[in-house]
Amino acid sequence: MRFESPEALLVGGGADLGTSEWLTIDQERIDRFADATDDHQWIHVDPARAADGPFGGTIAHGYLSLSLLAPFMFDLLQVDGTALVINAGSDRVRFVSPVRAGSRVRARATLAGAERIPTGVRAHTAVTLEIEGGDKPALVAETLTVFVPAEP
Repeated sequence: MRFESPEALLVGGGADLGTSEWLTIDQERIDRFADATDDHQWIHVDPARAADGPFGGTIAHGYLSLSLLAPFMFDLLQVDGTALVINAGSDRVRFVSPVRAGSRVRARATLAGAERIPTGVRAHTAVTLEIEGGDKPALVAETLTVFVPAEP
């Protein structure tokens, strides 16, 4: 969904932002995340051992899944007239289901509200990371994004 300015977010509460495209979470992505974060737990990086583990194969790190919300949200929420867009964190995150290597995920989001702050407008979004074919999501989160307006 596209808004004409950060100010337009203030009246957009409740807007359905839609769903992103599907993204495959392959073992290579999981391994790169493990290298970037020094989290090489076997449930993430050892397919042979993980096959006999609790998930029947390797799974993505929860924080890998969470990190995908940033690019998904850039696709789902475009705001014109901004000088800068800042990921300001999350008010709430719950990891619901593991994302097995080879799974596809996508984000579904709603603009829960927005408020003026000294640097611009802070948007609150309710985001669900869905797993293709899954009956439960990978995670649910309430994210915060700051839209700094461009100078007039």
